[in-house]
Amino acid sequence: MAILSLPESVLRRRTSMKWRRYGPDVLPLWVAEMDVTLPAAITNAIVDAVEAGDTGYPEGTQYQEAFAEMARARWGWSPDPLAEMARVGDVMNAMLALLQGLTDEGDHIVLNPPVYAPFWQVIAGYRRHITEVPLVDGRLDLDGLRAAFAGPDRPSAYVLCSPHNPTGTVHTREELAAVASLCAEFGVALIADEIHGVLVDPGTEFVPLLSVPETSGAFVATSAGKGWNLAGFKGGLIVRGTDAAEGLEKLPPLARQSTGQIAKIAHTAALTHAQGWVDDLMAEVAANKDLLARLLAERLPEVVYQRAPGTYLAWLDCTALGLDKPAAHFRTEGKVALNNGADFGADYGQFVRMNLAASPEIITEAVDRMARSVGR
Repeated sequence: MAILSLPESVLRRRTSMKWRRYGPDVLPLWVAEMDVTLPAAITNAIVDAVEAGDTGYPEGTQYQEAFAEMARARWGWSPDPLAEMARVGDVMNAMLALLQGLTDEGDHIVLNPPVYAPFWQVIAGYRRHITEVPLVDGRLDLDGLRAAFAGPDRPSAYVLCSPHNPTGTVHTREELAAVASLCAEFGVALIADEIHGVLVDPGTEFVPLLSVPETSGAFVATSAGKGWNLAGFKGGLIVRGTDAAEGLEKLPPLARQSTGQIAKIAHTAALTHAQGWVDDLMAEVAANKDLLARLLAERLPEVVYQRAPGTYLAWLDCTALGLDKPAAHFRTEGKVALNNGADFGADYGQFVRMNLAASPEIITEAVDRMARSVGR
């Protein structure tokens, strides 16, 4: 049975954000929740813990050790689970902790728009300034990064999204090495969000930032939460480069005390027992990407979709449709909820982000609704 096969009638019983933010007449393909049930190994681990009353404070390094073993087996990278990792609440809490530990109020932080909306919020909300170096044709702009690093508002940190959300770009080893060299040259702290690391198309190589030799001073925030749909069990990790011990010691108080006990158990079970599940999932997502490309070509040829190998998200350029606000239009007129591109960067209001971790039937219905809403 396919993983992405749950019917809408079953999904409508959920009480999470994806299925309750909008009314029952709106088809939600927006926030990054997946339309899946958990692998049995995760469910069993959670149930066993609850039945045993194992619901106290988390202890031990099981989560770190499970991540290190996955990294070794999947990517050939062997971070030290004891010396080089810290357990934290989730990726955005990790980002906040790293920014507070490595930068000061008033500092400039570099981002690559279009990029994950909470990055903007956490940087600006904690009184740092944002320097934008947009992607060019979906790739990192190395010349633009050099100019920003050397410019009048020299940044103290660069926040990299890898794989990139929302475009799905998977950065190459050469790109990551070049970024790390630039950061070292200009004294810029390199911080990467790798929460989508396991979510790549079959046959695609994801390169962990810290597996690149030039990144020994960098930091990575990651979690099993995205790959196994565990947002309801908040937990994450900070992994440091081999030469970045001092930076890890600068984390603010309580940064390491926010992972929940059930989250630790669920994430550890995912990393230990459900590797094949996520690979099967991404084969289905890859098929959905092909399906979306076909549907758009048939029903909405004006919409530009550049298929990318990372994430289960699609970044759609709706400029040619001539809509004032595409996301709002599709929600009100087509009854399809998509993310507003402007949330990923001020210049992207003509874009929408679509969640493809859904059944082919739901994706087909969504595109049909979108097409009808513009008279197609």
